[in-house]
Amino acid sequence: MKNNFIQRAVTGVLFVIVLVGCILYSPLSFGILFTIISALSVHEFAQLVSKSGEVSINKTITALGGAYLFLALMSFCTQQSVGARVFLPYLGLLLYMMITELYLKKKNPTDNWAYSMLSQLYVALPFALLNVLAFQNSSETGSVTYNPILPLSIFVFIWLSDTGAYCVGSLIGKNRLFERISPKKSWEGSIGGGIFSIASSLGFAHFFPFMSEWQWVGLAIVVVIFGTWGDLTESLMKRQLGIKDSGNILPGHGGMLDRFDSALMAIPAAVVYLYALTMF
Repeated sequence: MKNNFIQRAVTGVLFVIVLVGCILYSPLSFGILFTIISALSVHEFAQLVSKSGEVSINKTITALGGAYLFLALMSFCTQQSVGARVFLPYLGLLLYMMITELYLKKKNPTDNWAYSMLSQLYVALPFALLNVLAFQNSSETGSVTYNPILPLSIFVFIWLSDTGAYCVGSLIGKNRLFERISPKKSWEGSIGGGIFSIASSLGFAHFFPFMSEWQWVGLAIVVVIFGTWGDLTESLMKRQLGIKDSGNILPGHGGMLDRFDSALMAIPAAVVYLYALTMF
């Protein structure tokens, strides 16, 4: 038990250091890190859904698709001269995944199509959308600037929400949040975690006032709510597949999807929220 705790703690600290360091250091380190994370996460998803033997999707091609989608959207966000044609190879890859099933004579081609597309929609697309948060186009100068604080804040809100939910839930959690899928989660823990995240959003508002306090608070609330749904979504998937962890790439913490499950819904929701702000 003690060794497992130490292993979990060391992995957790290193994970945070690498993630925060790469986001803050430069756009290049940000891009390299999340290209790798996208590929590994999509590959892990493909491996999970293929375990039953009922589904068989190309792990390498779907992983390459996830990596390319991240790089394509990064290129689109940073170099406006590139234009939408940067996505043409990705569309070609999607067509390849569809067409090859006509010739492979596999057991359930329709399921293979569905899960191949889901790997891109559910896993690859949210990571790619981090570029929309990280790179902003200035209407005054026409230049693109890298703002690491927005993507970083998403992960900070998720981490504090998870930590707060665990601490508060362990102490006073009585009312189950979603017992059918995750018996340990409680309403008290979720609300406590939300309070932790909202408190941190006021710190972001103080040190990074490019958004107002209420906008930062709103972002934290959106991330907490959709992050919880993201966590429950992965829990439902693992329950259906009959597994505890999505993988073992992170000692003591499971797989990539275990670490980023909340982000897979929180990131798209944050993008929608921030774009909605510009409309009012």
